[in-house]
Amino acid sequence: MIIEEEFNISEYLENQRTHYLAEEYKRLEKTEKETKELAKDEEMALLVEDDLKSLNEQKEEVKKQILEIVKKEKEEEKFPNELVLEIRAGAGGDEASLFAFQLAEMYNRFVDIQGWSWKKLSESKNELGGYKEASFEIKGLDCYKKLRFETGAHRVQRIPTTEKQGRIHTSTATVAVMPIRKKITIKVAPSEIEMETFRCGGAGGQSVNKTDSGVRLIHKLTGETVRCTEERSQLKNRAKAMVLMLSRLQQAHDEKEESQHADIRKNQVGTGDRSEKIRTYNFPQDRVTDHRLKKNWHNIESIMMGNLDDIISSFEE
Repeated sequence: MIIEEEFNISEYLENQRTHYLAEEYKRLEKTEKETKELAKDEEMALLVEDDLKSLNEQKEEVKKQILEIVKKEKEEEKFPNELVLEIRAGAGGDEASLFAFQLAEMYNRFVDIQGWSWKKLSESKNELGGYKEASFEIKGLDCYKKLRFETGAHRVQRIPTTEKQGRIHTSTATVAVMPIRKKITIKVAPSEIEMETFRCGGAGGQSVNKTDSGVRLIHKLTGETVRCTEERSQLKNRAKAMVLMLSRLQQAHDEKEESQHADIRKNQVGTGDRSEKIRTYNFPQDRVTDHRLKKNWHNIESIMMGNLDDIISSFEE
């Protein structure tokens, strides 16, 4: 049952998504009011009885549609359909960088399987082609909802190709999944942001980027840093970097607010900190272990090819 007092039509008139339905609701209200005036006449009361019933049913249906849209908006606000995935090599030198690259390829394939979009924002490689660090933009329905538990330290145990004595090495790479929020409540003054530009690397020949189009933004108060090299235009890179910076700062603000109002974390799968070891990829034993769920999966080659559904869905159980 819908409580009338909770339904503020003026609020929905201001919302672009519900404006049309709110206008229809007002029209039905006006017609209902006029019909009730007619019903005051005893001779008309019986004639308009069915009309009043129909108008009330139409109003309830429109109200239901409006509230469903608002519910969906709140869900999107909590779990946006856009995010930034950051991957950085951890302990383990070149092997860690190669693992970071492999993780990026794994997520890229998973994104393709899901039908989402994947766009590289920035990257820094070592001599072997591994990632020192890289960031990617992912867009798609429920992308943050599904990937939010991937944040943390991922550990790999295997024999590196450079290992001559056949010893198993352990290396790590960190993953951060950051939602791109549409609703930003924090205020950041322009004076708080320092911008640096740099020349982006190219593939050679005419495709070499000869201008300082790469942008690095630093938030002076927190030290938060964002790099963007996606576009050839410095202006576009700056705009994109600013969106990412505000999203990061908003997330940090929200997490701080939540921690102040909760003695015990509602979510027991992890702190969401990059330093927290969340998963081990053991190649010799063909096993992937999630330490939060204390659960194992086999066929590691398939998992590294982006077949992560079994792992991802385990967090929804």
